Amino acid sequence: MSPEAWIAIAVVLGTLVALITVTLPPYLILMGALTVLSVSGVLSSTEAFAGFGNTGLMTVAVMFIVAGGITSTGGVQWIVQNVLGRPSHIRSAIFRVFAPVAGLSGFLNNTPVVATMIPAINTWCRRIDAAPSRLMIPLSYSAILGGTLTMIGTSTNLVVNGQYQDLTGEPGFGLFAITLVGLPVAVVGGLFIIFVLPRILPDRRAPTASESLREFTVEVAVDATGPLVGKTIEQAGLRNLRTLFLVEIGRQGTVLSAVAGEETLLGNDRLVFAGDPDAIKDLLAIRGIQPSVGDKQQPTILESRPERRLVEAVVSTNCDAVGRTLKDSRFRERYGAVVLAVSRNGQRIKGGLGSIRIEAGDSLLMEARPGFVSKLQNSRDFLLISDLDVDRPRHDKAGLAWSLLIAAVLAAATGLLSILDAGLLAAAGMLVTRCMTPAQALRTIDLPILITIGASLGLGAALASSGAANAIAELVVSIAGDRPILLLVLIYVTVQMLTEMITNNGAAVIMVPIALSLTEQLSLAPAPYLFAVMMAASASFATPLGYQTNLMVYGPGQYRMTDFLKAGIPMNIIVGVTTVVTLVLSFDLRA
Repeated sequence: MSPEAWIAIAVVLGTLVALITVTLPPYLILMGALTVLSVSGVLSSTEAFAGFGNTGLMTVAVMFIVAGGITSTGGVQWIVQNVLGRPSHIRSAIFRVFAPVAGLSGFLNNTPVVATMIPAINTWCRRIDAAPSRLMIPLSYSAILGGTLTMIGTSTNLVVNGQYQDLTGEPGFGLFAITLVGLPVAVVGGLFIIFVLPRILPDRRAPTASESLREFTVEVAVDATGPLVGKTIEQAGLRNLRTLFLVEIGRQGTVLSAVAGEETLLGNDRLVFAGDPDAIKDLLAIRGIQPSVGDKQQPTILESRPERRLVEAVVSTNCDAVGRTLKDSRFRERYGAVVLAVSRNGQRIKGGLGSIRIEAGDSLLMEARPGFVSKLQNSRDFLLISDLDVDRPRHDKAGLAWSLLIAAVLAAATGLLSILDAGLLAAAGMLVTRCMTPAQALRTIDLPILITIGASLGLGAALASSGAANAIAELVVSIAGDRPILLLVLIYVTVQMLTEMITNNGAAVIMVPIALSLTEQLSLAPAPYLFAVMMAASASFATPLGYQTNLMVYGPGQYRMTDFLKAGIPMNIIVGVTTVVTLVLSFDLRA
C-alpha cells in the first residue's frame, strides 16, 4: 500500500479511538481528522470537503425540515397518541417503535422515517417517563433492519443492484428478491433489540421538575369544538403526563378536585395542572387544548398570529402587575403576551391562574409574538426574559403536512423523483402553505449532525482514493481460495468492517466489482454474494459512522461511542450469522 493509504488507515483508527476516549463533540473530532487528511495531502481540499455537497447529506438536511413541518403542526402528537400509546415497560416501548419503523422502512427510505420519528420519540419519552437513550438506538436499528426487507428499503440495495446491472448487463433483481434473506434477519434482529438491548443501553435523562425545583401552575381550556370533548381524562392522555399533575377542573363556576381518570371532559372546561416547563410544552401541543386565563369571553390577542412563541420571564418589583391578578392588571393588553403558567419559589401555587395575585420574583411562562423578547429584554418590569425556542403547533395544518410527506415518499418510492428532489418539494410545500415559518425551518436543521455526516464521508473518500479500502478487500477475500462458504463469510465481514469505517454505500461500491470478479473466476452464483454485500453494508450497528440513521440519533440519544460498541458489536454478530446461514440454506452457491 502507498504511504497515503497507511496515513488514511491511521487517521480512521485514530478517529475511532478519539470518539471512544475523548469528551469532545463528535463533529469536532471528525473535522480534526479531515483537517489532517487535507494537510497531509492524502486528500485535496476539494476532495476533503466534497462530502458536504453529497446528495445524501443534503437529503438528511431537507428531511429535517420536512420532519420539522410535521412537528410544528402537531403531527407528532398523533403518532404519540395513536401509534405509540402507553407501554407498560421498556420492552413494550421498544416493540412499539420497532414494528412500525421496520415495516415503513421496508418500503420508504429509512432516512425520512427516522427524521420524522426522532421528535415523536422525544415527546413520547417525556410522556411515559423514559430516557431517550433507551429508545433512539432501537429506532435507528429498526430502520436499518427494515431497509433490508426490500430492494427499495435502503439506497444501498439500489446502489448494488444498479452496479450489478451496469457491470453484467443483467436485468437486475426484483423488488422482493432480498426479502428471503432480510425477513429472517429482521425477525432475529428485532428479538435482540426488544429483549437484549434494554439491558445494554444507558439511562440518560434530563432532570425532572423535583430535581430542578421549578414547578409551575398552568391553566388550560378544553376547546369546545376540539376532539377532546366527550373523552375521559384517561382517553385524552391527560392522566399520566410525566412531571405534570392534574390538580383540578373548573366547570361552570364549580371546581372538581381529586379528578378521576374516568371524568368526562366538556367544552370550555378549565384544567389546572402543576408541573415543569418541558411537560407544559407537551401539554400545550395536544390538539384540543388551548390557553386559558380564566376569562373565556375575551379572545386571545394572539389567535390570528401563527408565529407564537413560549417565553419565560421573572417579575420585578417595578412590574405593574405585582399585587394584582392577571385580569385586573390587563396583562395581555399591556405586554402583548398571554400568561400560561406561574411558578413561585419553585413551588406549586394553589388555584387557577384567574385567582393568582402576581408577586415580585414569580416566574411566568408566556405565549408571545417573536419580537417579545427583544422588545422587553431591558424592561424594568422583568428581571430576566428567555426564549424557550418552542412554537405552539398549528393543528389545522397537520393533515396538510402529513400529505406533503406522504406525497414526497410515494414520489421517491415509485421513482418519479429522486429522494432529494421529492424532499425539496415537500420542504418548499411546508413553507408555502405556512405549515412552518422560515425561522422554524432553520431551527429544525441539526448542524452538528450534518457536519458529522459530511466529515465521515471525507474519511471514506480517503480510504477509497488512497487505495487502502481496495487493498484491504482484496487481501481478505484472497484468503478464501476455492471455498464458497468461506468466501461468503469473508465478503460479508470485509464489507461490514469497511462500512463501520466509511459509509454503507462507499463499502458496497468498493466490494461489488470485487465480488463479481471472484464469483466469475470461481464459477459461483453471483446473487447470494451480492445479497451478502447488501446485508453487510446495511448492517452497520457498532459505530455511528457507518450508517446515517446512527448519526441522526447520536445527539438526541445523548450517546457516546462506547454505547454503540456495546450494543452494536453483538448485534453485528447476530445479524451476520443469521445472514450467512440463511444464504447458505436458501441458495446454491455454485453457478
